[in-house]
Amino acid sequence: MKSDTIVAVATAKGYAGIGVVRISGDLALNILCKMTNKSNYTPNIATYTKFYSQDHQILDSGIAIYFKSPHSFTGEDIVELQGHGSPIVLQMIVKRAIELGCRLARAGEFSERAFINGKIDLVQAESIIDLIHAESESAAKSALKSLNGTFSQRINTINKQLIDLRMFVEATLDFPEEDIEFIVDARIRDKLVLLQNSINSLLKNTRQGVILNNGANVVIVGQPNVGKSSLLNRLADEEIAIVTDIAGTTRDIVKEKIIINDIVLNIIDTAGIRETADTIEQIGIKRTFMALDSADLCLILIDATRGLDNIDTNILNQINQSIPKIFVYNKIDLIPCKSIQHNNKLINGSHHIYISAKHNIGIQELRQIILESIGFENNNQDVFIARTRHLNALTKAVEHIDMAFHNWSNLEIIAEELRYGHNKLAEITGEFSSDDLLGEIFSRFCIGK
Repeated sequence: MKSDTIVAVATAKGYAGIGVVRISGDLALNILCKMTNKSNYTPNIATYTKFYSQDHQILDSGIAIYFKSPHSFTGEDIVELQGHGSPIVLQMIVKRAIELGCRLARAGEFSERAFINGKIDLVQAESIIDLIHAESESAAKSALKSLNGTFSQRINTINKQLIDLRMFVEATLDFPEEDIEFIVDARIRDKLVLLQNSINSLLKNTRQGVILNNGANVVIVGQPNVGKSSLLNRLADEEIAIVTDIAGTTRDIVKEKIIINDIVLNIIDTAGIRETADTIEQIGIKRTFMALDSADLCLILIDATRGLDNIDTNILNQINQSIPKIFVYNKIDLIPCKSIQHNNKLINGSHHIYISAKHNIGIQELRQIILESIGFENNNQDVFIARTRHLNALTKAVEHIDMAFHNWSNLEIIAEELRYGHNKLAEITGEFSSDDLLGEIFSRFCIGK
């Protein structure tokens, strides 16, 4: 079945030394021959040529490469035209390709065709855009692992275990007359334990991959004038926020993206929380609580010279208890006793650390505690990039497998729960996905990718 032949500029917008136009579809080679007035193109060989308009005027000169189906990114015939990186010139080449039978590609349509034609799975397709938008070296390396199939291979390995167990359970259901029930129960239980171990290990790695991909929102809250803006500046190693001795200086949220050990963190400085008649300050405080709605971690900043007081307790009571918290006691440089400068306690699951944002005391230790508190372990060399969608599907699969384990003596329930778990895993790689999901994923890609 023939499909439309599509065209798009594959390089980023703007001016550059080189720009690339990509064409994919059944007419790709024919369009290349007409655009260059040549007919002898060998697959995978770069050819220097000129690109001509309809009236035989030279549009540009550069390199043409023809990739023959199925040995191409999309699995279709592909042509890549490498010319000068002028947006005007590239658009003239695109216009000429459209005159010769192409249509303009939709966002992500090249990657979508690669997925449809079995060249990549859905995880690999998503890792392409993750690689493009990687903001750290670790994120780029991990996205490349996913693109090369590391994550998908882990999913497929578990799927094989799951299919093997499903077949065993279904066969047992079909032959209930066999008097080997105690042996069957033991084998099913053992297989379920192995399956649980495998999928829980993958779930842990996936959580790491989501943190690496998305980063984390870290919100600083506290009373006015406890040093929230100073702490933001220290964590960012830059004077981002205005710092004065006047309480209530920060009246709106201030965001800064920082990288700690190759993990992207969105540090959010907020307005000091207090009772106030100032309308603008009230709006700032309201936005503080709005920022907390999307927080992955909350830094409760406290004036160490007075400790945790009733106002701080009132602030705590207004924060969602499910948000992980670090209690940060600032201004220890104003306390005569120096013994607490590097004190870090773990109380009821939350770290309590003493710092001086002004004198950069305890800041490096706080950075490490932040990474620990968001759940990132930097000692894992096998982390692949992952998305919240993957984590949600995998979490659901774990729930179904756990449910099967807790009902291991009821074969009908086991069979049903394993089927649900299998479907959830298949959603991750795209073997079992709705058209709506595919449309949402590929619509976020660049035109030309």
